[in-house]
Amino acid sequence: MKKLLFICISMIFVLSSCENPANQAKDKSSSDSENLMKYTSYIDVTNYKSGYYVNISNPWNDKSLGDFYLYPDSLELPNELENKAVIRTPVKNVIAYSSTQWSVFLELKEINRVKGILESNYTDNPEIKRLLAEKKIEDVGIETSLKTEIVINLHPDVILYTPYSTVPKTEIGELTGAVMFPFADYLENHPLGRAEWLKVIGFLTCREKDTDKWFNDIVTRYESLKKLCENAEKRPTVFSDLPFEGQWYLPGGASYIAQIFHDAGADYIWKDNTSTASLPVDAETVLSKARDADFWRVMNSTNHKFTYEGLAVENELYTYFKAYKNRNIIVCDIRKSGYFEKSEYEPDILLKDFVYAFHPEMMENEDYMPKYFYRLKDEK
Repeated sequence: MKKLLFICISMIFVLSSCENPANQAKDKSSSDSENLMKYTSYIDVTNYKSGYYVNISNPWNDKSLGDFYLYPDSLELPNELENKAVIRTPVKNVIAYSSTQWSVFLELKEINRVKGILESNYTDNPEIKRLLAEKKIEDVGIETSLKTEIVINLHPDVILYTPYSTVPKTEIGELTGAVMFPFADYLENHPLGRAEWLKVIGFLTCREKDTDKWFNDIVTRYESLKKLCENAEKRPTVFSDLPFEGQWYLPGGASYIAQIFHDAGADYIWKDNTSTASLPVDAETVLSKARDADFWRVMNSTNHKFTYEGLAVENELYTYFKAYKNRNIIVCDIRKSGYFEKSEYEPDILLKDFVYAFHPEMMENEDYMPKYFYRLKDEK
């Protein structure tokens, strides 16, 4: 149980621990009308003849993580692209390192193009589990220890990998001849910036119209909820997460989750912090600053039932928080909800969950059932 909790905390820390100079989503349409990505900070996509040119920025230095040309397989390749990194579309054999990648293929009913995934033991998705059992998708290990022989035998044309500053890109691309495509969605610090990466899968599968509509609908719903919360008479305060071995890893004030708190009409206790990274803070400091916070957001990855009574037994410190006393803990069961697989492309639903918790009066006429975050109730 403790090991599973550590893995969960590690995932959250890694996925939020990169300093991002762009803290807000930026609408690029005003400055670059050719850019097809309007909210992202780390990827630009422009039209190139009958295909697309893609450039992915590097958050750690001024070099690019890569630039690629996506070109229809049905057309002859232009001479000027002979020595470029070219991905023929629609892609045929893909290895997806992250569940946020293969989940889009699944939603588009293009999952047959995905031949390999990492760490399949962390998914409870029934369709993926079925495909794994039928050997239509292979588990290819973990990013730092790939099952090289299996990867080679899958003959991938594209490997969608997750770029980390501390995890170098492997040489697997050279061994397979596959194009190594850095899928940097997790670097985005605005919910709509992260969600817009679903359009990349649309470009790769020639499903641009479908992903454009999908994303535009997300934007409409998200902005509508955000606008509703701008008129909130009161903004409750909120803090986040649980400590691990005495240390709290809190989202920075310019992070992805801090932005959602703000858009949901709440004030994050660490909102004045300018970091996009996770902040290691000792428990005493958290208690001092967040003791009177109205809400407490928690990610649960353990297999046992999550209860107020269990929290009190785990650490008496938790009972000192106002949010604990007033039963205002909002929790997400990571495994059951498929949080890491689907929530990135459902920021509107995430936002709605928080609005429902922070401002139930705004939704009193709606019979809403939270999908990811729910108010923890006492056992009866």
